[in-house]
Amino acid sequence: MSIETLVAAIKERQVVLFVGAGVSRNLGLPSFRELVSQVGQQLDFDPEVFHTLGDYLSLTEYYQLQRGTLGDLRSWMDTTWHPSTIDIASSRIHGLIVDLDFPIIYTTNYDRWLEEAFKARKKKFRKIVGVGDLAKPKPGETEIVKFHGDFSDDDSIVLTESSYFSRMSFEAPLDIKLRSDSLARPLLFIGYSLTDMNMRYLLYKLHNLWQASPQKNQRPKSYILMTRPNPIQEQILEARGIEPIVYKNDSPGDGLADFLSHLHKESSRV
Repeated sequence: MSIETLVAAIKERQVVLFVGAGVSRNLGLPSFRELVSQVGQQLDFDPEVFHTLGDYLSLTEYYQLQRGTLGDLRSWMDTTWHPSTIDIASSRIHGLIVDLDFPIIYTTNYDRWLEEAFKARKKKFRKIVGVGDLAKPKPGETEIVKFHGDFSDDDSIVLTESSYFSRMSFEAPLDIKLRSDSLARPLLFIGYSLTDMNMRYLLYKLHNLWQASPQKNQRPKSYILMTRPNPIQEQILEARGIEPIVYKNDSPGDGLADFLSHLHKESSRV
């Protein structure tokens, strides 16, 4: 499969990158299942009930109703997601993300390792969590949009059922920015699982935005990295204007790193 169009857009600093949980998992951070287990411990009941049902959002909603706040859980997450043992400068994946010089990065991850990677490489960035952070970007600066919130602001964190429903309404200031960015530039999704319904709904909403546009035939091509083939999802993605790039590898982390390395090599050619 040729990705020459993607490489050319990266060279021109046109691509918007979307970073999912798979990128953070390569640092050894806890999975959502481990988060659910912690909620069960704090509320003193067996979280296996929720593991079986897969109803994670209801559990965090229940936690907030019981405690009145996500404060204690957020504090545990902040500490657990940022262990002192991580040397972000040695993360091949994060280093390549910085070196590829995307103008805008959207992430649904709560952690701040993307920001730390930019600091480690002394590259300019601006974190965007809410409307107060929106401003005209400076030349050469990368915008890091924390689409599901940031540990610096409890109210910004999208973790409960209600907050997910609110985020998926696509009516907040960050959603307006997303609409603008996604209608003007090619998109690249990495670190996302095709079983993630929230990601699939996001792609569906973005596709509908373009379908409603009188310039829908001018839509830039967008891409999603897959480390395993899935013919069913590939056809659905293609129907929604997203080109799957399959980089087969038994280790998703190695596959992602090899893919980013290939993009960097090709986009660095004169």
